[in-house]
This record gives sequence, structure tokens and C-alpha cells, in this order.
Amino acid sequence: MTIFGELLYFLLEVYVFIVIAGVIVSWLLAFGVLNMSNPQAANLVRLLNKAIDPVMDRVRRFVPSIGGIDISPIIVIFGIMLLQRLVIEVLIKPFMH
Repeated sequence: MTIFGELLYFLLEVYVFIVIAGVIVSWLLAFGVLNMSNPQAANLVRLLNKAIDPVMDRVRRFVPSIGGIDISPIIVIFGIMLLQRLVIEVLIKPFMH
């Protein structure tokens, strides 16, 4: 069970970095650093959106933007941190000697 817990913890950690990458890419698009007419940039944006939109859309239903700033990534990252803590307490710690 420890290996499963560690794998789950690692996957949650990777997802945090994917969320952060999505936020950074959205800023780069907003400031004109990335251009959607570039095929590589468009592919990157599509890939990140496929990965984070299902979770973000659920959070955005309940949390409105504050002054035009979307705080859903912060809430998602805090939620992932709570899940990681739960994984440690339930799946990893009890099986350590």
C-alpha cells in the first residue's frame, strides 16, 4: 500500500506543476508573449487545457473571480495539498515502521 500511496502522492505533485504551467501559459497569452497562431503554442495550450479544465471548471462554478482575477488555481492547489496530506496519513504513514 505504501507504493500506491507514494505513486498517488507523486501524481498529485505532478498535477500541481501542470496547474502552475497552465497559469503561466495563460499569462503569457494575455501579455502577448505567446501567440496562438504558432502551432506549437496552440498545441501546448490545448494540452494544458485538456489536463486542467475539468478540475478548474468545477471549482470555477463555486468560486467567482475576484476583481477579474481567477483564484481557482490557488484553490485547486490547496485542495491537492490537502489530498496529499490525506494520502500520507492514510496510505503511507500506517505502513512505515
